[in-house]
Amino acid sequence: MCASASSASLIRREAGPNGVTGTAPRVRERERAMDDPHAAAALLTAFRAGDPRALARAISRCESGRGAGLIHALYPLTGRAVTVGLTGPPGVGKSTLSSALVAHVRKLGKTVGVISVDPSSPFSHGALLGDRIRLAEHFVDPDVFIRSMASRGHLGGLAGATADAVSLMDAFGKDVVLVETVGVGQSEIEIAEVADTTLVALQPGSGDSVQVLKAGVLEIADVFVVNKSDHPMALQLQREIRSMMEMLVYDAWVPELVSTQALQGKGIDKLWDAIVAHDAWLRESGAIRAKRRAAFAHRVRQLALGTLDARIESVVAELGDDLDPYAAAEIVLERFGVRDGVGALGNVRAPGAVRAHVKGL
Repeated sequence: MCASASSASLIRREAGPNGVTGTAPRVRERERAMDDPHAAAALLTAFRAGDPRALARAISRCESGRGAGLIHALYPLTGRAVTVGLTGPPGVGKSTLSSALVAHVRKLGKTVGVISVDPSSPFSHGALLGDRIRLAEHFVDPDVFIRSMASRGHLGGLAGATADAVSLMDAFGKDVVLVETVGVGQSEIEIAEVADTTLVALQPGSGDSVQVLKAGVLEIADVFVVNKSDHPMALQLQREIRSMMEMLVYDAWVPELVSTQALQGKGIDKLWDAIVAHDAWLRESGAIRAKRRAAFAHRVRQLALGTLDARIESVVAELGDDLDPYAAAEIVLERFGVRDGVGALGNVRAPGAVRAHVKGL
């Protein structure tokens, strides 16, 4: 019997506290422990004492939807960490960049928290959580905390509890919190609502200049990172990015462009310098207050809409098939006390601040 099959049989035979075999009793036991107020108080005490296992359990509580009490108690401790978001298309080398950046930051004597978000299967809802494999060199470092999260169908490149995990790592005392998104396309920009500094990683040979111009994800970049700089088309991509930036007039921060070769650690020092420069600009200009206020508002919306969404589903299930969508939506809204009719056109995102204007317009 192979090792995986043997392990699976052991898991099936293991008995829970009540003598029933299987994993379900253990899951139910963990859920009951999460609801125990004494356990929550003990977890909070261990968290404040700096126990990394308490940080892990706190994130698990937030992922299960039971983290409100923890966030309420620990939120006043947040706001000190440098939060960095790393996004980009699949295969650009985000995980390798993350590992190289963590190694550089650790050489500076700073503690790091890493959140790696992996996509979930739309069919099985499972996730490989393979991003951590490229962070293996940091597993034994006590000052590096790595947490993998499954997106679980959450749109925007993040998981539903990513913002909570960032807050918890910040409150735990990590100097830098790095969030690596799933591989994104042209419009997954939620990372900009969570991180203070957003890195958009691009790879040479992934499209022509038209692709560079129309990719909405480029609008959120505080720092452009052209990874795999040894590629023959790396300089061409840098020229295209500069050409795009020359077409715009930036109202405040002008994104920096950094070239890296993450596998060999080339350019990582310049990337960190760009992150530090942006963080310093945010704090000196006062822009960080507006940015974090916008992040706070986004988070409140997500929590409120997520709670309402679950309740709306139960109401929709009761509706008949003889209604048109607008009439059905009005019935649903009336159930929640909204009687002004349907006012939104689908899933409307709150408008963000315009960062740049096209020259001449």
